[in-house]
Amino acid sequence: MPIVPNQVRKRLEEGGLALGFGVHNLRGSAVGMIAAASGFDWLFIDMEHGAMSVDDATRISIAALSQGVTPIVRVCKDALSEGTRCLDNGAMGVVVPHVDTPEEARAVVQAYRFPPTGMRSWGGPPFAYGLAAVDPAKAQAELNAEILVVCMVETPESVANADAIAAVPGVDVLLIGTSDLTATMGIAGQFGHPDVRRAYETVAAACAKHGKVMGMGGVYDEKVAPDYIRLGARFILSGSDHAFLMAGATARAKFLRGLG
Repeated sequence: MPIVPNQVRKRLEEGGLALGFGVHNLRGSAVGMIAAASGFDWLFIDMEHGAMSVDDATRISIAALSQGVTPIVRVCKDALSEGTRCLDNGAMGVVVPHVDTPEEARAVVQAYRFPPTGMRSWGGPPFAYGLAAVDPAKAQAELNAEILVVCMVETPESVANADAIAAVPGVDVLLIGTSDLTATMGIAGQFGHPDVRRAYETVAAACAKHGKVMGMGGVYDEKVAPDYIRLGARFILSGSDHAFLMAGATARAKFLRGLG
């Protein structure tokens, strides 16, 4: 059986936006189906802020492999091993927060790429191949090409080091975590602030120089988000499950109460 295609890479190669559906509260095998039916390309399975176990994350990931949406997990910075377990059990990418230096970026690559690029261990059921028997050398090369490795830029230090981080082989995406970036800048929540705009420009230039993709997280309004997309953000965290549910539920309740 061929490897399950990474929908994110497909979208990016076509020059489009890869839209992520945040998974914070939802659980179960239908999560990926809901996201795909809603027009999203990837799941942002949040193990950093969500009360999500490795078991929860991998159940969602395994189901998503056949649902037309790519499962990507975010782990805590000091829990890279959880990311490797998720990759062994269905995930097709890992997001690591607060990557501030190229040395930290290289440690991420070492954890999530097979040799010769990294030192990821080979083992576990080959879920990316539908459990079919695979040639290890061929599968490792294919997985190195398909798995998405994402480093988050969330501090002024990380912005200053964006060029060096983007230069690290094996890093695919620099995802700006705009909420934490504004907090560490002392301007929490001011997503359109000139300093934030300059940070996006810096990261965009680094990504363009080294052939990497810029991502955008935390910016969900219809005023500022288009500006950063025009700057080159293409890996887009579009919002989280609870926000989507509350928006739809609120609109329905408002409509029905208006009829009374």
